[in-house]
Amino acid sequence: MVDKTYTISDLAQEFGITTRTIRFYEEKGLIHPLREGQKRLYNAADRVRIKLILRGKRIGMTLQESVDVIDMYDPSRNNTQQLHSLIDTIARRRAKLIQQKKDIDDMLAGLDEVQELCEKSLGKRRRKT
Repeated sequence: MVDKTYTISDLAQEFGITTRTIRFYEEKGLIHPLREGQKRLYNAADRVRIKLILRGKRIGMTLQESVDVIDMYDPSRNNTQQLHSLIDTIARRRAKLIQQKKDIDDMLAGLDEVQELCEKSLGKRRRKT
């Protein structure tokens, strides 16, 4: 049985990304397509790596963080180290997002306060006129 292969267009369409993104991953050495002349053929492992990189990106991981976690995978082991690393990365990302949310909430409260002061000031001026 021949392993299924995918063209760059197949993967770009499946994942909703550009072919340039896939070529970028190839340039970074993250995936390793076979070549038939100018045509790139990706195997199932390349497809899974792209899927995991995009999943990491969706949850705010950097490309390097995603690759570090993906590269820890070893099907012959229980992957405890990989899972702990992923949990740690998620915890750091969550803490950063919580802090950013707090900062945004504080800024919104500040904007509300300034807007209210401006509106009160305008209201006083209108009465004097």
